[in-house]
Amino acid sequence: MSDRNDFNDEDSNRSPNPTFDSVLTSRLNRRGLLLGGVGSAVLTACGGGGGGGPAFPIIPPAPTPAPAPGPAPAPAPAPAPTEKLLGFGAVPKSLADSVLIPAGYSATVIYALGDPLTGTTPAYANDGTDADFENRGGDHHDGMEWFGLGADGKRSDASIDRGLLAINHEATTDETLSSFFLHADGGTKTLPRPAAEVDKEVAVHGIAVLEVRKDGAGKWSYVRNSAFNHRVTPLTEIDIAGPAKGDALMKTKYSATGVKTRGTLNNCGTGKTPWGTFLTGEENWVNYFTRAAGDDAARGNDKSVTSLKRYGRAAGATSRHGWETAGADDKYQRWNISKTGASTDGSDDYRNEMNGMGFVVEFNPYDKSKLGVKRSALGRYAHESVAFSKPVAGQKVACYMGDDARNEYFYKFVSDEVWSDADANPADPLATGAKYLDKGTLYVARFDADGAGTWLELSMANPAVAGYAGYPFANLADVVVNARLAADAAGATKMDRPEWCATNPANGEVYLTLTNNSNRRIEPASSSQLVPDPANPRVYTDMKGATAQSGNPNGHILRMAENGGNPASTGFRWDVYAFGAESGANADTVNLSKLTGDQDFSSPDGLVFSRSTGICWIQTDDGAYTDVTNCMMLAALPGQVGDGAKKTLTYQRADSTQYTVDTMIGKQPTADTLKRFLVGPSACEITGLCETPDGKAIFVNIQHPGENTKHADIADPSKYTSQWPSNAGYGAGKRPRSATIVITKDDGGRIGS
Repeated sequence: MSDRNDFNDEDSNRSPNPTFDSVLTSRLNRRGLLLGGVGSAVLTACGGGGGGGPAFPIIPPAPTPAPAPGPAPAPAPAPAPTEKLLGFGAVPKSLADSVLIPAGYSATVIYALGDPLTGTTPAYANDGTDADFENRGGDHHDGMEWFGLGADGKRSDASIDRGLLAINHEATTDETLSSFFLHADGGTKTLPRPAAEVDKEVAVHGIAVLEVRKDGAGKWSYVRNSAFNHRVTPLTEIDIAGPAKGDALMKTKYSATGVKTRGTLNNCGTGKTPWGTFLTGEENWVNYFTRAAGDDAARGNDKSVTSLKRYGRAAGATSRHGWETAGADDKYQRWNISKTGASTDGSDDYRNEMNGMGFVVEFNPYDKSKLGVKRSALGRYAHESVAFSKPVAGQKVACYMGDDARNEYFYKFVSDEVWSDADANPADPLATGAKYLDKGTLYVARFDADGAGTWLELSMANPAVAGYAGYPFANLADVVVNARLAADAAGATKMDRPEWCATNPANGEVYLTLTNNSNRRIEPASSSQLVPDPANPRVYTDMKGATAQSGNPNGHILRMAENGGNPASTGFRWDVYAFGAESGANADTVNLSKLTGDQDFSSPDGLVFSRSTGICWIQTDDGAYTDVTNCMMLAALPGQVGDGAKKTLTYQRADSTQYTVDTMIGKQPTADTLKRFLVGPSACEITGLCETPDGKAIFVNIQHPGENTKHADIADPSKYTSQWPSNAGYGAGKRPRSATIVITKDDGGRIGS
């Protein structure tokens, strides 16, 4: 995302947790790369060519009749072609306002912002006059999961031509307060905000569930009038479960008993449970709330002030959209988390409202009558995706989660219950979710210098947590609601923005994208700046034109293997699968994975392993390399932890002293194990991926194309920084729209071969 909209780049970790010493500034000249020629093609696809069969000579008749020959033997069947994964031609870098994919593939837009989800909702005009967004596609399509439907309209894990897509709608495109592409004139830029504008903006957040089908000609589309279609918005009632349910921290004017809340917000990464439900992570929810300048004193400077500051809401913090100014109704006032009531427990105001956001939320996509459930045992922070360990009968279930902000942590939750194969297709999926996700142990990761790591328990049983001087925890509910503070207490390793994680189905190893971190420094000048450490080892200066980008602007992908292959283990081994960098960067200090021009990338974000092919799909959300290429998606065939070697990086401070840091780098990717598959349109993020069980169709989200457009240019489409997908022939108007595409292979094969 652009700096304007990069609310992902939260920075509120001021804990004194140690990091590993090591230093050196590395300056590079950049931008010497040539862009591959892409012209103005929207999609690259190969059409099949025609050709004649072999020519046979005419043989004259024999002088005397010959006996009729017997039937010729049937020709031997041609051997089936051997599938080669990553056999496609690498897509070049591109700045075109289009989706670029390899020859031999086709991509089609099937669902975009504003698309009607009922048969009676009008088609989307895309001019700012549309309403009824509770029955339309939301904005900023993000994480996404596939749920198969059989001919009988029930769950079918084998279905390859009919299913449900559960899609996160994370946020909106805005410059100053208003989500300007939603409003006819771009919307208001001053406070108070009109209720009609706010109602639209609230409704485009949340999730959507929609039915998709493939017809007899192989064409995919969403089913506009499907009974399965529905939206969940920040106003939809949600249950609270796990340790926080009913705790004093959850009490609000809406739910005086602390057992419910309204809605889900800023939904980013996703997960699919082994029992067939949808998980969505609430990421950058903090910026939607405001606090009065005098709120610390109003709260008596109690420990809630410590919590609010740790989560980025100091007194006087303003909200991203000003939704709280739209009126006196509770649906607006909930965004003001100042203490305004007289109660001691918060049941007469919304001082605790923010405690209801920041969780993993579970939904049954097949039954829209069931309320979603916030699984508080998994902790409260800026959640990205949820990756599960492979379910093994008699073994506990683990799920892995990143906290997407600078200097934050990587977490694991381990169930108390052991897995039973009978739970793979239960009669009551949310009850099964309660079985595995409401009771267990939350851990946070510490990465050690020798390539080992430790999972640190976050509970009152850990003396470092129970006796933490920085915040007096009352109980387990307090620990999970304030998981960041508990992780500070435990001594976790601060990371370079932990984003999506995924489990390699081949060996159970867990991969984690670390998008970037502008706070890494050789000589830290503030409490938020960190020296490099083994798991986050790079500090360098990357030039974007004339602009210096310092820290770790390009990010990296880390992987880990649990000791003994046991997801309940408290120890693991780790290395770095690949470092993001442009191919021309210094291989000793920046391009440590020696990426080529067909592989180089910056700011890895989305990460999904195909269950069909085993391909690891890597998606980017970049601002560092976008003068050279739009965001992209790569396909990888990674190896395993330990297949590379140790690398020592040497840094030099201003006083000429040298420090070294050892890191573990995986085997160098080759042209056969990592290559670029897709480049998106202008100013977009590539995010979210799911597939049909046969691997022959993948669904990918294109988020916020044209986000760098200025509010003042709303009336002039020629000034939009993107006009996608209308320029690809999809829908009315020229305002850019987040959208879902489906990619298929022209020969009917599996994607990525």
